[in-house]
Amino acid sequence: MSALQVALWVPLILGAAQGSPGEGIAAWARSPHVNQSQLFAHGSFPPGFMWGAGSAALQVEDGGAWRGRSIWDGFGPEERAGDSYHLWHRDLRALEQLGVSYYQFSLSWPRLLPNGSALSVNPSGVQYYNRVIDSLLHRGLQPVVTLYHWDLPRALQERLGGWASEALPGLFQEYASFCFREFGDRVKYWITMHNPYMTAWHGYGTGLHAPGEKGEPGTMLRVAHNLIKAHARVWHDYNTNFRPTQKGFVSVALGSHWIEPEKAKATPENIYMCQKSIDMVLGWFSRPIFGDGDYPEVLKEKYHSFLPNFTEAEKKYIKGSADFFAFSFGPNNFNPSYSVPTMGQDVSLNLREALKWIKLEYDNPRVLIAENGWFTKSHVKTEDTTAMYLMKKFINEVLQAIKYEDVNVFGYTAWSLLDGFEWQFGHKIRRGLYYIDFNSKEKERIPKSTALFYKQIVRHNGFPSRDSSEKVRGRFPCDFSWGVTDSFLKAEHIPSSPQFIDSHLYVWNVTGNGLLHAIDGVKLKTRAAQCTDFVSIKKQLALLEQMKVPHYRFALNWSLILPNGDLSVINTEVLRFYKCLISEALKLNIQSMVTLYYPTMNYLGLPPHLMHLGGWLNKSTTKAFHDYANLCFEQLGNLVKFWITINEPNRVSHAYNKSSSDTYHAAHNLLIAHAMAWQTYDRHYRSHQQGKVSFSLQSDWAEAANPYFDSHVAAAERFLQFEIAWFADPVFKTGDYPESLKDYIASKNTKGLSNSVLPQLTDDEKQLVKGTADFFALNHFTTRFIIHEPKNGSRYEYDRDSHLLSDITFLNSPAGLAVVPWGMRKVLNWIKKRYGNIDIYITANGIDDKSSHDDDLRKYYLKKYTHEVLKAHQIDKINIKGYYAFRLKDTYKKAPFGFFNSELQPKSSVEAYKTLIYNNGFPSESTENPCRLAHEDTPCRICLFFTQKKPLVFFGFCLFVVFALLLTVLAIRKHKRKRRKLYHEKRFSANYIFFRKS
Repeated sequence: MSALQVALWVPLILGAAQGSPGEGIAAWARSPHVNQSQLFAHGSFPPGFMWGAGSAALQVEDGGAWRGRSIWDGFGPEERAGDSYHLWHRDLRALEQLGVSYYQFSLSWPRLLPNGSALSVNPSGVQYYNRVIDSLLHRGLQPVVTLYHWDLPRALQERLGGWASEALPGLFQEYASFCFREFGDRVKYWITMHNPYMTAWHGYGTGLHAPGEKGEPGTMLRVAHNLIKAHARVWHDYNTNFRPTQKGFVSVALGSHWIEPEKAKATPENIYMCQKSIDMVLGWFSRPIFGDGDYPEVLKEKYHSFLPNFTEAEKKYIKGSADFFAFSFGPNNFNPSYSVPTMGQDVSLNLREALKWIKLEYDNPRVLIAENGWFTKSHVKTEDTTAMYLMKKFINEVLQAIKYEDVNVFGYTAWSLLDGFEWQFGHKIRRGLYYIDFNSKEKERIPKSTALFYKQIVRHNGFPSRDSSEKVRGRFPCDFSWGVTDSFLKAEHIPSSPQFIDSHLYVWNVTGNGLLHAIDGVKLKTRAAQCTDFVSIKKQLALLEQMKVPHYRFALNWSLILPNGDLSVINTEVLRFYKCLISEALKLNIQSMVTLYYPTMNYLGLPPHLMHLGGWLNKSTTKAFHDYANLCFEQLGNLVKFWITINEPNRVSHAYNKSSSDTYHAAHNLLIAHAMAWQTYDRHYRSHQQGKVSFSLQSDWAEAANPYFDSHVAAAERFLQFEIAWFADPVFKTGDYPESLKDYIASKNTKGLSNSVLPQLTDDEKQLVKGTADFFALNHFTTRFIIHEPKNGSRYEYDRDSHLLSDITFLNSPAGLAVVPWGMRKVLNWIKKRYGNIDIYITANGIDDKSSHDDDLRKYYLKKYTHEVLKAHQIDKINIKGYYAFRLKDTYKKAPFGFFNSELQPKSSVEAYKTLIYNNGFPSESTENPCRLAHEDTPCRICLFFTQKKPLVFFGFCLFVVFALLLTVLAIRKHKRKRRKLYHEKRFSANYIFFRKS
């Protein structure tokens, strides 16, 4: 007897586990914090975990003269299958390829007993299943056998009314006993029936399943009642008459959906409604068998006048009539949507939570996942990428349930082995791990992506970590630039504290309108304008001080500085604002990285006059940008050491997307504009300002969504070419657009799929562009999973022939950004490989987090992404010079990327980032940062006080001067009185002497 069999015997020896009805409601409890148990689980399943694949007889065997008619014959679509009856050897080869330890299949009741009775046995059917079982055991595969998977002999439906008849439980027991006698000496795992809910609800309620009856609630409930009694009779029959010699285990496969409260509405009332919904489906059958032997209260409340009653003897007989919990969780439980009584909640595909519910509700029974998988449309052949990701999700949730909830899952059945007949859907969908062309004679079993992926999971017994360097520790170099990034910063047009610079004298109209009125003709002396006049600067710097960042990246607003787009009107006050911000930040030892032009999805950021002329489609905009950049270098360059000319020019398609011609033309002008600005700085300002200039490219990583197909791998690389190399190759490599882009677009044109053309860079333009960056600046937020998808049309996004897919196993932000830390390291390596070991600055990296205070998602994101940066620096020797987290504060609620909320209150991520900066990385020990000891002087607190409190110091100084003057006046007056007194005393003394002498 195997260790697994011993483990399954334990509850039988000790007695049936007592359930705890209602405790499953705790499955909806959620922690508001991001923790390890919420993330994709790497690791192995328990030793001895059983991996299998499954199918149903009616789906794969084919019928013909080799079996009797079932209720599905003549019902709905014509049955077509892979003819496993004759081609079983090919099924066996497929199972061997997968490396599974068992095959779960169903016996065809009408194949064995064509009339439904043991009085009429089909010897060829018995011979066929003997051959299947023996060949499985010969290859070390366990047969897990289902007695009934919905194919009731038609004779029983026509003669008795099918499962609505009270005669069926007895006939089913007779059929089961026949199977135990014929096959039980070699079968250790039996499932009496598959998902009886579907038989009752759709076979005798909605009519979607054979026999297609749309009966009254009473009929449907009576069918379910008979199914439960039939299962219990078979279990007791096996337990009494066959278990002593055959030593096997018997259960019933129960299916269910899962359901969640609506977003942000997880009230006790809504959670209770979810509990009721699961009780209406899974609890309908699981409560009598695994619970207290009776139906759930919600069923009694809803169907009290129709629901049959179990006698006390029947309750005792049914209760505990299963040796393990066989659980079905697949599309049959979710499609069509109206099959699930959701009660106004949100249907979810969370297998982990369903398993948690089973554990809580029924005292942690041993669980076999008896059916799990998803479907594709019928036209999909072997490239079933979406189904592969759902398989990844489901299996990982099983691992999470075992690892974090201690759910006793001992096996997993991938459904199904082969494409076949899919019940009410006929052949409109496919569910197989292996593709079959039903119209071919050979009916070859061709592995799909799901088969290749499942094979990998079975081989590794889970999900081994893809990164062996997870525990890397260390610090960044002492000159590493830690910073925070903002988009364009709105400047104050006029000082917000003008009281010291306004030359007017005002009178208060107390008896009139109560306003202050300037007196004409009177001018007062004023002081020169000062940076303290701008209140918003003080607020901005206060936030930066709280974060302890030594670098701050922000963008200027071109439209504010040059309202007309050219030098005809210069807003000197706006320029003064930016100069004040930079200089005041320097006083706090915060260096600014300044972006000249920062377009966004919602705001192109060009002056209105330039927009009217066509924006970046007009080449004159490049000259206007050059003049604007030159002005900024001239006015601010002495204070700025790092410049970004244009933020994400490779995302210009969002604004110029009418055609690929517009997109490529606008991008071309942006590239030239950047190059002209860089050349001007290099010639006229670099020698004395000693700054560096680049542009910042959107650089998300692209990963092949389906690594088993070369087309997906090529599409991912093509995505990077179109997104990054499009701008980076001309600047950092060749001076020209990538040849791969030009060739691919030309190829599409030749095939008549596009009219797109990349503009040609002239020799002069190539010379102008090449080398115009002092470092590689990149913005990285997530990883994109790419599918090859041919497209027809002259659009930039069509030229890439790719489509984005979400990997639902990754943690996602509210805005849908997947948290894929290793993508950061991969894109850094891609840049190094393509452009050499150049200096790299990560100029924006961050995620949205809806929490306005405890932003755990952002903290997790920061930690994991910066750790990948450290690995890239230490292990891959990539010359990363700085990291800027995005962004300083929230600007609007839909995308809360900020460290400070809209009320400027710090979120918990502020402290997390401060710690990261203080440690300069991830030191192995909590020792003092040597960079601080070596390079940081003890700050002058008095100096800092005077720097930060200028107005207060000035006011205090004035008070001191006034006080000193008053003391001086008092001292002088006192001195004068004293002298006067002495004078009078001397005079009196002289007169006294005179009188005496007289």
